[in-house]
Amino acid sequence: MPDQSVRLATLARRVGGEIQGDGAATVSGITHDSRLATAGSLFVAIRGLEADGHAFVGDAMRRGAAAILVEEFVSTTLPQIRVADTRRVLGPAASLVFGDPSRDLDVIGVTGTNGKTTVTVMIESIACAAERPFGRLGTLGTKIIDRYESMPLTTPNASELQGHFRTMVDEGVSLVAMEVSSHALALHRVEGTSFDVAAFTNLSQDHLDFHRNMERYLAAKMRLFDGRAPVHVVDVNDAAGQRVAGSAPGRVVTVGLGDGHDVAALVTGTSLRESRFTCRLEGREVKLRIKPGGLHNVRNAALALACARQVGIAIDPIVEGLSTIERIPGRLDPIDAGQPFRVLVDYAHTPEAVDSVVSAALDHCGGSTIVVVGAAGERDAAKRPLLGAAAAKAHVAVITSDNPRSEDPSALVDAVVRGTSQGRAEVIAEVDRSKAIRIAVERAEPGDAVLILGKGHEQSQDLGEQVIPFDDRAVAAFHLQERWAQ
Repeated sequence: MPDQSVRLATLARRVGGEIQGDGAATVSGITHDSRLATAGSLFVAIRGLEADGHAFVGDAMRRGAAAILVEEFVSTTLPQIRVADTRRVLGPAASLVFGDPSRDLDVIGVTGTNGKTTVTVMIESIACAAERPFGRLGTLGTKIIDRYESMPLTTPNASELQGHFRTMVDEGVSLVAMEVSSHALALHRVEGTSFDVAAFTNLSQDHLDFHRNMERYLAAKMRLFDGRAPVHVVDVNDAAGQRVAGSAPGRVVTVGLGDGHDVAALVTGTSLRESRFTCRLEGREVKLRIKPGGLHNVRNAALALACARQVGIAIDPIVEGLSTIERIPGRLDPIDAGQPFRVLVDYAHTPEAVDSVVSAALDHCGGSTIVVVGAAGERDAAKRPLLGAAAAKAHVAVITSDNPRSEDPSALVDAVVRGTSQGRAEVIAEVDRSKAIRIAVERAEPGDAVLILGKGHEQSQDLGEQVIPFDDRAVAAFHLQERWAQ
């Protein structure tokens, strides 16, 4: 990070705040967590769901904070800036403190219910082929060129996000693809970020525990398309995408299956392993072959291609980048122990995503489709029976635990099972996820497909009082090896 400090008066102008105390005082860092306050930093007091940051001003001061940003002036010797909503201005304040780093990057923000991770990983592979130093932020963590770092949130809080951007600039990154969650948009985590491209994948039911209804969920997503990016790349295969494309100001690039779009994907062949298709754009046709397979990944690849074009990447490295992807962690991720049937681990955890993966298996698998799926605790309860209905399209549905958190795992399983009543699947309820995976593996015959859905790349299971190591890929591999050893 460049050696710089920011005067409070300058900060106050950026966030539209009122100063009490010395406006000439300077800060050289920023945090909204008092435990992370350091000498010379700005502490931002945010009113959260469980705690009010204003109560921790003293702690931040003891740790060396030089000033505070508040919603009401507090009794302190530190200079302070008062604004109406500290959460809303945290991003712009952090951006200023870190030297507005996103302005020195090409930033592609990807939002939508499903496909965000896949699209950003595809853009990463394209950037590598184009020799563009790359950074990625999302469900798989942060990647800065070749260095990885785990993250607890899909989209980091605003101060951490701007810090990541600063590090990326300092380490020579020029292009960033980031997942932008609906929570991040609703909670203003990406305010202060300069986006070059805003991209939309799709919308289906998820996160209604937070957004309450689908209209509010879509409204949160649409905040990314309010003009903060000069160009909007939108998958218009569903009604939500059409609404986004129709309301976004400025330039819109539409992406879709079939003709009639700015980037039109015409499928020539698809399977669980790979897909082949032609993209028509800019007066030319581009032939592509991608892994993993499935129609949904054709849509993801077409969106990644369109985003890459908007940041100046030529067609040849786009084709090379997409064709060299062998696997995406936890996305139709094959587990191969030499068995005569397919075992695929996928992050699908929404009804639409489960339906998409099951449908792909039914279309392209000669044998039976066996699915393992569960519902997460402390999340959208309304989608639980819908997950069951999607799973019940398979031949066998093993309903199990996901991340139950503080909820009763058996009750979660029952809620999903209730949705299977109208399906054709033989339904097996097994709360223990490892046993459920074992059941699926033991039921499989040559030519079948076993789909282990919901957790994908995750390497732990949240049981509420404890979080235990748990990786669907490793558990599936163990049970496969155990079966063939018998």
